[in-house]
Amino acid sequence: MKKVIVTGGAGFIGSNLVDKLISKGIEVTIIDDLSTGNVENIHPKATWIKLSLQDLDTNIDPIGIEGIQINIFKDVDVVFHLAALARVQPSIEDPITFNKVNVEGTLKLLFAAAKAGVKRVVYSASSSCYGDTKVFPTPENSITNPLSPYGLQKYIGEQYCKMFSEVYGLDTCSLRYFNVYGEKMNLDGAYKLVMGIFAKQLLNGEPLTITNDGTQRRDFTYVGDVVEANILAAKYPDKLNGESFNIGNGKNYSVNEVADMLGGEKTYGEKRLEPYETLADNTKAKKVLGWNPIGDLPTWIKKYKKELGI
Repeated sequence: MKKVIVTGGAGFIGSNLVDKLISKGIEVTIIDDLSTGNVENIHPKATWIKLSLQDLDTNIDPIGIEGIQINIFKDVDVVFHLAALARVQPSIEDPITFNKVNVEGTLKLLFAAAKAGVKRVVYSASSSCYGDTKVFPTPENSITNPLSPYGLQKYIGEQYCKMFSEVYGLDTCSLRYFNVYGEKMNLDGAYKLVMGIFAKQLLNGEPLTITNDGTQRRDFTYVGDVVEANILAAKYPDKLNGESFNIGNGKNYSVNEVADMLGGEKTYGEKRLEPYETLADNTKAKKVLGWNPIGDLPTWIKKYKKELGI
């Protein structure tokens, strides 16, 4: 693996992945339109192309961007596809826009990668494909029943990946993330995670706002472990043929417990349709990819609080 593309490389997970790849001496091109990413996250040693994937013209080769003729996918070994409009509630409010980015953008990316002879696409999928499952821990062969446009769109992306492996010969795999946390989490904007929301509220001296009753449980996964899963999937020596892998820590905490770890007053209010519990069965990722998550949420939160001064 010498040359790669990271879509969404200015985002939370993508920028952490880019940092790790460049530290290994790998040539990285970032495709990111900054719709949710941060220009400050772009690694200075990476090549950055500001482009929305749904605007990718798969009929032109080479592709013209800002007056420069660039064949983006030429001689690329692996594409890590992390670009997406994330989060459940915004997708419910604007499903059309989310579909254009998450489904059409993914389809165009896969088609371009297949035409260019890319060796593998590692797709960032979501545990939201399981919906409100009753099987815990949840294996990859559990019934899928997404509860939001976002969850459905990410699952459609998985199906496209598998189809491209079978029909177009483009090797793919899908990594189903479970509630990722860690360095570079968003504290602002529509796409901040629950810990980012809580941290921002603590910094502002506000109570921690909890949806529903806070007993809902989540499998929180450290971003460094997610990065490692991506790299292991990219380096896997045999064909993966569209296989899906749960990338979750295998241990969960309630939202109330997370709030208590951070400290501060809690307040309850908004009711939302959401899965009551997520808990990954990560046996497959461990066995096939050799993945071993090491992140520990309580330990990381203690460090995080010190860094934020709260």
